[in-house]
Amino acid sequence: MKPKQRRSQILEAVGQQGEVSVEVLAQRFDVSVETIRRDLGQLAESGVLQKVHGGARRLRLHAEGSFDERMAENAEAKQIIAKKLAAIVEPGDTIFIDTGSTTLICAQALAAIDRLTVITNSVRVAQVLGKSEKNITVYLLGGTFSHDNAETVGPLVIDQIARFQVDHAVLTVAAINADVGAMDSDFDEAQVARAMIDHANHTIVLANVEKLGRNAAYRVCRLDEINSIVCDQSPGAEFTAALDWAKVELR
Repeated sequence: MKPKQRRSQILEAVGQQGEVSVEVLAQRFDVSVETIRRDLGQLAESGVLQKVHGGARRLRLHAEGSFDERMAENAEAKQIIAKKLAAIVEPGDTIFIDTGSTTLICAQALAAIDRLTVITNSVRVAQVLGKSEKNITVYLLGGTFSHDNAETVGPLVIDQIARFQVDHAVLTVAAINADVGAMDSDFDEAQVARAMIDHANHTIVLANVEKLGRNAAYRVCRLDEINSIVCDQSPGAEFTAALDWAKVELR
């Protein structure tokens, strides 16, 4: 059996059973434990299952509520994150900001920083920063309009992002997992975030502690593609160790 076919069947088995051990998979496919571990590593890297000690587990995907619902969640945590982000971004910086309840709260803090240039696909973020008296220049990316999130998405947005090179990409995500990296619950938003990362010198991911260890449907980037994670509180020792290994700064 070819490795690609074996991995496909491993994924199917994990999906059906929820969790499967390395030993059981090795016996089923008549290969070594080391081969199965490599298979699971590649599948986890692709974001299709979660690799755990001694085996693999089916991803439990997080689905987000409406924008208004998310604005009401973890309000204090978002304010803490906003304050920390404002200490990172410097006057005169050029930044991408994507759409999210956390980035909207952060925009209110960033509005006090002089001479920023901000490129965003969020109408709400553009409105907040556009009202600032700190000489902030705002570029609103144009594309397909999504009403609930008041955002633009799609290929036109991706094309326009490629015309910029910025100091920071400031992104909010639905989930971060030590094995998979950052993930989003919306395909189009994940593509926008990915494009912003590709055209930024420094990637900052905003996430309250509840998002750490979650899984979502669409991968944004690997953990080691993130430069800084801004969180409301310190995560557990296991996740902190994963950040250290990936050389991600925790703020």
